[in-house]
Amino acid sequence: MSRLERTHFALPLRLIHWVMAALILTMLFIGVGMVSTVGSAYSALLEIHRPIGAALFMLVILRLAIRLATGAPPLPADLPKAQQFVAKASHLLLYAAMLTMPLIGWAMLSAGGLPIVLTKALSLPAILPHDLRYYFALRALHTIIALAFFTLILAHLGAALIHGLIRKDGVLRSMTFGGKHPAPVAAARVENPPPSVE
Repeated sequence: MSRLERTHFALPLRLIHWVMAALILTMLFIGVGMVSTVGSAYSALLEIHRPIGAALFMLVILRLAIRLATGAPPLPADLPKAQQFVAKASHLLLYAAMLTMPLIGWAMLSAGGLPIVLTKALSLPAILPHDLRYYFALRALHTIIALAFFTLILAHLGAALIHGLIRKDGVLRSMTFGGKHPAPVAAARVENPPPSVE
C-alpha cells in the first residue's frame, strides 16, 4: 500500500468512528440525566441507555476487528517519542473503556435482577446471579470508568484539535472524509531527492 493511501484510516473505520462518537455523546448526556433524575424519567432514559450501550459494544468489536485488519496511518515523523507513546496508550485506554463500559453495565443490571430489554422482541440473558452486593459494586465501578472515559474523550478531542489547528500534520484529517493529502514533507524529501548539482 502506498504512502498516500496510508494518510487516512480505512473508510469503514472512519464511518464507525463518527457513528460511535455521536452515540457516545448521546450516552454521556443520558448518563448525566439518569444520575440526576428519578421515577418515570429515569426508566425512560434507561430504556434508551440499554440498546445504545449494546449497539456501542457491537460497534467497538467490529471497529477493533477492522482496525487490526487494516492498520493505521503512521504518526508524523517529527512527533516526539513521548507524545507518540501517549497517543498509542490513550487509544488503547479508549478501546478498553469502550469495551468494558457496556459489559459492566450488562453485569450490573444482571446482578440487580433488572431485565436487559433492548427491544420489545429482544432481551439479553443475565451474565451474573442476582446479588445486590455485586450490583452496588459494579454500579460504582461503572461510574468511575464513565468519568475516566469522559476525561479520555476530552484529552482525545484536545489532541485532535492541536493536530488539526496548530500542528496541521494530517493526523486529524486521517479520520475525516476529505480528499487525500500529500505525504509528510520529511518523507517526500527522501522519496523525491533534489537533482544532483554535479
